[in-house]
Amino acid sequence: MKFNTIIIGGGLSGLTCGIELAKAGQKVALVSTGQSTLHFASGSFDLMGYTPDGKAVANPLEAIAQLGEGHPYAKVDGVEALATKAQELLAEAGVKTNGKADANHCRLTPLGAVKPTWLSQEDYLTIDGDKLAWNKVALMNIIGYLDFPTKFIAEGLRKLGADVEIKPITLPELNAARKSPTEMRATNIAKVLGNEEIVKRLAGEINAKAGNAEVVLLPAVLGIKNSALAQLLKEQVSKPVHFVATIPPSVPGTRLQALLRKRFEALGGTFIPGDKVVAGEISGNTLKSVETEKLVGTKLVADNFVLAAGSFMSRGLVSDYVKVYEPIMGLDVDYIADRAAWTKDDALEAQPYMEFGVKTNAQFQVSKDGTTLTNAYAVGAILSGNNRVKLANGEGVDMLTALTVANNILKK
Repeated sequence: MKFNTIIIGGGLSGLTCGIELAKAGQKVALVSTGQSTLHFASGSFDLMGYTPDGKAVANPLEAIAQLGEGHPYAKVDGVEALATKAQELLAEAGVKTNGKADANHCRLTPLGAVKPTWLSQEDYLTIDGDKLAWNKVALMNIIGYLDFPTKFIAEGLRKLGADVEIKPITLPELNAARKSPTEMRATNIAKVLGNEEIVKRLAGEINAKAGNAEVVLLPAVLGIKNSALAQLLKEQVSKPVHFVATIPPSVPGTRLQALLRKRFEALGGTFIPGDKVVAGEISGNTLKSVETEKLVGTKLVADNFVLAAGSFMSRGLVSDYVKVYEPIMGLDVDYIADRAAWTKDDALEAQPYMEFGVKTNAQFQVSKDGTTLTNAYAVGAILSGNNRVKLANGEGVDMLTALTVANNILKK
């Protein structure tokens, strides 16, 4: 099978690159092994949350300009314009967000911490400055749902000056799900709350419990396919309603992946789910084709290839006792040769292995044994030189490097 571009990886970076190329009229195939790390997403998108020395960032654009040349952002031309394009791409897929690239706002984590971020999905709790917009808050949770630790969240809200009351809510359908603790997960609850009638009854339960609260905060467990049910709930509840991220699995992340895939396929993209690229045919400085685990005997041929396979969690990178390697084609990888230097004893310190990744040149082209492959690129978490946890910039690096590579391919 022949394509203009083949993308390896079905997460945020792969789908972003695929959508941008498909919009330009390319014939694009995307091979996805299964669930991506979007299933751990918070509902927000980080561009640059902290400086390398740990200070919170107010203006991501200014902070990005101070990064060294080894960081992936240094290879991105026009960060502000691409950040705008990324937000537009999300909106076109049905993911409405609030935020801007030159001024972080804050989000509330499931453990009650306040973190700087770039974009937050519409209807999610955001914080500007050091105080909430409301004094009296009703923090509601579904009885038996353990992935929304209300005591931690309430403590975080109280530090912001809020008067918080924790109130339990439930419905008969949710009581049935609670018989098995393993079923009380965000995505399972979202399925139970998956029709308008149940959402309306949930709104009635919320109205009955809201009291004199100025705002109602709920766990983000509504709407795997889109935000329509969340909007319906807001219309039915007499108080303002905002959602707060839960411990994974993530409903907003699952929804994001579904909407981006839908957008990609609507543009003519070919999405190959549940398969794994296992080998690539390289001739000179060109990647000719790749083979997958399930399409036995079939070569996927393309003019260009994009590696968006993620880092260690997604098995885009693999380590053993002596080395770190890229498992599909054995591409060149940046890592520290001394195995003992990969980690630090203090778990709260930035871990060196987080910056390991595939080597790329200024155009994000990869190399093998020192030879640059002119038609093969890498994007997102597999890139070397970035600690996405320490700098809180994962989604920004994913989307902006993906858009850059799409532009580089289209310029050929």
